[in-house]
Amino acid sequence: MLTYPDIDPIALQIGPVAIHWYGLMYAVGFLGGWWLGRMRARASWRPIRPEQMDDLVLFVAIGVIVGGRLGYMLFYGSAQLADDPLSLFRVWEGGMSFHGGLIGVLITVWLFARRIGRTFMEISDFVAPLVPIGLAAGRIGNFINGELWGAPTNLPWGMVYPPMGPTPRHPSQLYEFALEGVALFAILWWFSRRPRPTGAVAGMFLLGYGVFRFLVELVRLPDAHIGYLAWGWVTMGQVLTLPMIVAGVAFLAWTYRGGAARRVSSY
Repeated sequence: MLTYPDIDPIALQIGPVAIHWYGLMYAVGFLGGWWLGRMRARASWRPIRPEQMDDLVLFVAIGVIVGGRLGYMLFYGSAQLADDPLSLFRVWEGGMSFHGGLIGVLITVWLFARRIGRTFMEISDFVAPLVPIGLAAGRIGNFINGELWGAPTNLPWGMVYPPMGPTPRHPSQLYEFALEGVALFAILWWFSRRPRPTGAVAGMFLLGYGVFRFLVELVRLPDAHIGYLAWGWVTMGQVLTLPMIVAGVAFLAWTYRGGAARRVSSY
């Protein structure tokens, strides 16, 4: 049995200005994606040029933050939003929805692709292997914040989180770090190293993330004010993730059946 380390969510306090670990993890994710993207943009097929990564990261950051916060408040915190509309802007308190962020990123990627004269799917394939870096950093931020804990467990790595009592729990944030972050990054990096039909890498991302998130939701506690939606185990996260799995399978089937007219070069 492990005990949760008592980590101050504020990394640095300078007078009235507090820098939170949660915000720093987002910065790590964006900077890591920017650095890796510039490296990948130097490859021969170049869907974008390395210098265009600066603009792409800005577009994606806007999509993640605006979409993630709006998605969380609409999917999980509509009552809080109605009672306290200003809570929408208190991002440092936690409360970001991946699914809302994904919608935001899809919109901004579409806008960016139009701006540089590329197709939406070309840019989506380029961006997909970069996303797990941000996911991994975000899950570490959840762990530091002491949120999104798992259900009780007797496994030897069960972790006691004192505010929730003496019962060991699944460290579900670390599961998601390992699966949505490390494992998904490895899968997409390997998958995208060979020529693939346009749209296949994005499809693999949707499928991989969807499966990993669905599985972790089986041992992750749902938001207390929502609870389980059905049968004592179905969560909002699973409901929102299931369409990703279906879409990922559909994308891969479509691309490998010749729906994508053009193959791209190796990343």
